[in-house]
Amino acid sequence: MNLPDGYCERLRGAWLGRVSGCQLGKPVELLSMRQGQAALERYLDRAGSRPLRNYIPFVESEDSEHVVRRWCRQSLRRAEADDDINYCVLALQMLERFGSRLTTEDVARSWLHSLPPAMTFTAERAALKVLLDRGDEMFAYGADPGFDLAECSNNGYNTWIGAQIRADLYGWVCPGRPALAARLVRQDAELSHRGDGVDGAVLIAAWGSAMSAEPTLESALDRALEELPEESGCREAVALGRSVVGDRAGGKAVHDRYVGLSPVATVNNLALVVWSLLSHPEDFGAAIGEAVAAGLDTDCNGATVGGLWGLQGLPIPERWTDPWQGRVSVTLAGIGEQRVDDLIARTVALTEALAGES
Repeated sequence: MNLPDGYCERLRGAWLGRVSGCQLGKPVELLSMRQGQAALERYLDRAGSRPLRNYIPFVESEDSEHVVRRWCRQSLRRAEADDDINYCVLALQMLERFGSRLTTEDVARSWLHSLPPAMTFTAERAALKVLLDRGDEMFAYGADPGFDLAECSNNGYNTWIGAQIRADLYGWVCPGRPALAARLVRQDAELSHRGDGVDGAVLIAAWGSAMSAEPTLESALDRALEELPEESGCREAVALGRSVVGDRAGGKAVHDRYVGLSPVATVNNLALVVWSLLSHPEDFGAAIGEAVAAGLDTDCNGATVGGLWGLQGLPIPERWTDPWQGRVSVTLAGIGEQRVDDLIARTVALTEALAGES
């Protein structure tokens, strides 16, 4: 099976877009989640960053204690370490090793070997705690787990966004095969998540996979929806995002619909992703800018929108990529700073290898 024409450039765009979108949202993630949308908008106004179309500067204000100065525009010299990027690299590693035979047990062993606990949060940290507490001492080296791995996903965060942020690469490396992308990402997502938490990951992976075989983002999304169960709350989130495409107040509509829901849940963030991406299919800065300015989980949504936008094959403007100079900090065990060109080359090779398995 040959790769679609121009697919190497699509993979380049996906990596550049994902990293850039993540870095845009990273400085204000804590502000958005802890202080809310009004505080985020106040800070962006003070920084002269609305509409948001460039990396966010640091400015002293009543809200700046929740903004990380070293991640802001003035200090941006590389893509700083982030769990969104860690998981993308980890998926690359796992698929390089296991290919389409990847299982949830493989994912669990990889977490034990590679994930630093301090870079795990909510459902992932809860699942990792169960692995450490219940797992056989030699599980990481090939023994049976010694307990039912499904216990790892029995946690209070299993419908939150963690699995969705781990999903992108599974779609990237399965062009035109959304069912395969969905199967692979489920093996990953089900270690820590259930229900909508898994479905959000499936939707993102299948959407990315379908993009090379469909003429538009909309038709690719329709194809991805075929991988979700009819009762999934993610279907409602997609419908909501679509219903406000082109509406500058679309972010508010999402907030209003999901008022009281955690800012790091899956469905509310998924609706923002759909709204911002479909509203700006030809303007990268507007797509990631609106995703981040709409709040909730800002770095995650910026990364997801950026990766999907770049996967279209349109060029990512250099003003977004030049500041981080191709440098990507990764904090998986045994891995430090990576060059984005190396990550792209590995992703191309993996995509070709998976195509050869069919």
